[in-house]
Amino acid sequence: MSIKNLIFYGLLIFVPISLAARFLGWGELVVFITAGLAIIPLAGWMGASTEEIAVVLGPSWGGLLNATFGNATELIIALIALNEGLVSVVKSSIVGSIISNLLLVLGLSMLLGGIKYKEQDFQPVMARVNASAMNLAVIAILLPTAVGFTSTTIPEITLQNLSDAVAIILIAVYGLTLLFSMKTHTYLYDVGTADYEEAPVRPSQSLSPESAHPSEPEHSPNLKLWIPVLIGATLIVAVESELLVNALEPATEQLGLSPLFTGVILLPIIGNAAEHATAVTVAMKNKMELSVSVAVGSSMQIALFVAPLLVLAGWVLGEPMDLSFDPLELVAVAVAVLITNSISSDGRSNWLEGTLLIATYAILGFAFYFRPALGVVAG
Repeated sequence: MSIKNLIFYGLLIFVPISLAARFLGWGELVVFITAGLAIIPLAGWMGASTEEIAVVLGPSWGGLLNATFGNATELIIALIALNEGLVSVVKSSIVGSIISNLLLVLGLSMLLGGIKYKEQDFQPVMARVNASAMNLAVIAILLPTAVGFTSTTIPEITLQNLSDAVAIILIAVYGLTLLFSMKTHTYLYDVGTADYEEAPVRPSQSLSPESAHPSEPEHSPNLKLWIPVLIGATLIVAVESELLVNALEPATEQLGLSPLFTGVILLPIIGNAAEHATAVTVAMKNKMELSVSVAVGSSMQIALFVAPLLVLAGWVLGEPMDLSFDPLELVAVAVAVLITNSISSDGRSNWLEGTLLIATYAILGFAFYFRPALGVVAG
């Protein structure tokens, strides 16, 4: 069993600890920390069970299942926060998920993979397609923000209607990207898929009883095991997410952190930890094609599917959410997309390029951390 999965097993202890902290009144800070730690292994189990079920469903339906549940943890946390009226935190977590995948995850993958293999290759065509989709995401949040910024007298309902229209377009584009990757241009993704099936790094490979025999020519997942695991992990993630969100504001006040920093930096790391570990591990196995697919694909899914879905969900929940973001959040996404597209356009990576991405993430992190202090001085 890998060290990563040993850690995930160990972190499961925080599920009962977080529940005890809530019901025994150990304080909001303890609830926040333990619930966050509990979500990390549960997200790993969700990913593992989704991948096992996808093997049985086949490439098309399996790809759709993976695409749907790829960011399920972040979506659950965001929906609960939205239902609690924490719209600014939801927007911050969207931005944080995008930049953490593009800068932190891809940066660590390129850095650690580059140290071991000097240079690694991935398909530049796939990188350009992903880059174009991320450029669309920047446009989608830039225009509603610009409209709200340049028209101070614009009614809120007008901005909301604009966001709803943009959200519908983004979801339609996301559907077309699935059609592109799973039907009309599957050959562009064949290499990454083959690497994924061969790479012995998924959480499912240590959790699955069938995976104990790697010499077997075919892997036949046990659906009677993995469907209940997926349902159970999803339900527990929902419970832990509610604990996390309810304790978020008092806990961040005790830690001296702003809701903006918490949403952009802390929540995405919690929700994406399992996926982050997978991307970095496969890069160290010299499978950079898959690592890029995981990191950039996750960001693309957040931008084209999760964010617009939350806009529409806000309308259903009675908690209106538009696509007008804080200017610093908008700058962060634009910077992350710009440098990622620049580095990945040639289809090659090395440790220095990984360092540049991590450095960019660190600079943005400091900007979000010192933002409240700057606001106080300006006042």
